[in-house]
Amino acid sequence: MTRNRNSKIRALLTGTLLVVLTVLVPGHAHSADPDEGGLADWHARYVGARSVGLGGAFVAVADEASAAVWNPAAVARVDQMELQAESVRLFEDTSVNLFSFVMPNRSLPSFGITLMSLSSGGFERTNELNEVLDEFTEGDMAIHLTAAKRLSPKLSLGASVKVLSQSIETYSATGVGADLGVVFTPSDALQFGASLLNLGGPEITLRETPESMPTEMRAGAALRFMQGGGLVSVEMANRNGYGTEARAGAEVWLMSSLALRVGYHGENLAMGFGSRLPNGLRVDYGFSDHELGGTHRFGISYSFGGFFASSRAMPEVFSPTGLNPVTKFQLIARTRADAAEWELIIRDQSEQIVRQFGGQGAPPSHVQWDGKNVGSMPLPDGVYSYCLTVHDVEGREFVGREFSVEIFTGGPQGSVPVEVN
Repeated sequence: MTRNRNSKIRALLTGTLLVVLTVLVPGHAHSADPDEGGLADWHARYVGARSVGLGGAFVAVADEASAAVWNPAAVARVDQMELQAESVRLFEDTSVNLFSFVMPNRSLPSFGITLMSLSSGGFERTNELNEVLDEFTEGDMAIHLTAAKRLSPKLSLGASVKVLSQSIETYSATGVGADLGVVFTPSDALQFGASLLNLGGPEITLRETPESMPTEMRAGAALRFMQGGGLVSVEMANRNGYGTEARAGAEVWLMSSLALRVGYHGENLAMGFGSRLPNGLRVDYGFSDHELGGTHRFGISYSFGGFFASSRAMPEVFSPTGLNPVTKFQLIARTRADAAEWELIIRDQSEQIVRQFGGQGAPPSHVQWDGKNVGSMPLPDGVYSYCLTVHDVEGREFVGREFSVEIFTGGPQGSVPVEVN
């Protein structure tokens, strides 16, 4: 399959998904109770820079450090240690900020912590004559402490302790609750997720009347296609007292480093994009329409360590006929179970495989490439992509980032000045 054909297919799928979501989803989205403003309503409605682009349909997708906000079990599906920070700018002086960290483990459960805070100001304090005295602010904070375990390559369970604190004027209080979640992955392409949130609270009493966060149930499915480059996610969420809401979204990676997203969050159109940067960095942006105006979300994450597959060519430019006749691919992999097999694939600019290396067990520390194809014929000058994939004995797949290496056999470029006497 050529790169041009891939581009056409991705463009067609993106357009098709946008049309399907635009036509079908609004007719199935419900918000049974139009009244908002319940205890930590901002937390229940939270969507981040990536998840808003998927319409908030994230219970079966959550594969990042903040996974516990949607589904505690999804923390076990994060393979690398990850730091994540997000900022959501809402209306007036209101903003929500998030910071998450997750640490995967092989035999012990994976652990995660997420801090979320709401800051809102500009509220007027008045007296009995409705005269403005001054202004006050509201500040909420939620802490998720999560443990999750892969019981098998297909099934993961997780639980979170949720601590919520609220402060309004001179009043403040704290409450504790719990979240439970499950993720089931019958195949590489299909994944199901479900969570039960706010069990037993948190309950807060600011003055005299106690308030509890409503219990919420979420269930959804995610389908991956185009070898993981495309994703469609759907979800149903029921919050006690607020009714049931349908959510849906799609994500397409146009290149290995750029993704576009579109979906519906509530009854509003949402969209966004993401970009993978070198050295484990990813940045995301999301926009959601609202009757009060658009809202913007920004996020950045950094992945390191944990379980992964990695390959780097040294040198990145070589000449089979020059001083650097070969390049050496340094291979590193750390899998949850023992490695079963590995494969390093090299492709040309048309996405055709020109050379591949592989074997049983863990990959060696390095392999060398002399710039020839599978038939031992020299390849033309150009840029070639490569990627390492490792499978462990329990069937998990670890796919490394895609990088480029260049064959260049030409001589020095430029011109030599000639003096005419």
